[in-house]
Amino acid sequence: MSTHRAPRDSALAGVLSVLTTAALIAVLALVAAVVVAPRVLDGAALTVLTGSMEPTYSPGDVVVVKGVTDAASEVNPGDVVAFQPVSNDPTLITHRVVTKSFSSAGTSFVTRGDANGAQDDPIVGEQIKGVVVYHVPWVGHVSLWLGARRGTAVTAVAVALLAYAAFMILRPSRRPAQPAREDALEQVLA
Repeated sequence: MSTHRAPRDSALAGVLSVLTTAALIAVLALVAAVVVAPRVLDGAALTVLTGSMEPTYSPGDVVVVKGVTDAASEVNPGDVVAFQPVSNDPTLITHRVVTKSFSSAGTSFVTRGDANGAQDDPIVGEQIKGVVVYHVPWVGHVSLWLGARRGTAVTAVAVALLAYAAFMILRPSRRPAQPAREDALEQVLA
C-alpha cells in the first residue's frame, strides 16, 4: 500500500498553502498597521466617518495619527491633524491645517476639510491630538460593524492565527514519512 499523494492533490495542496500563507501575511500586516503601529507612535487609529476629507480620505478609511506634544513646533500648514473642536471634549475631527498664526496669546491653527468650502474655527495647539501619518482604506467599515466586539474579534483572530501556525507545524505531511506496514513486511521477507 502506497502513502504517496496523486500529483493533482499535491499541486492543490501547494496552491492552498500559498494562498493561506498570503492571507496570513496580509492579516498580520493589517494588524501591524492598524493596531501595533499606532501604539508605537503614541497615537491612535481613527475611523473616518464623514466625507469632509474626500478624495484624500473616504468614510470607512482608517487614519493612523502620531501623537503631538508640541503642536507649535510639530504641526505645519498642509498637515492633516486630528483635533478636538472643543477643548477637553473627546470628539475628534480630522482636517487639514490651512494656516498657522503666531501671536502674544500663542500659536493658533485654522483647519478645513478637503471637501469643505469653509474653514473651521481657529484652534490652539492643545486641541491638536495627532498628525496623520498614513491611512488604510475600507478597514474602518469592519471596525464600525464590530463596534464594541472589536476586542473579542482581535482575540479570536489571534487564537485562529496561533491555531493555524500549530496546525502547519504539526500536520502529518510535515513529519518524515514512515514506511507502510506492507512495505516493511516486504523488506523483511526479501
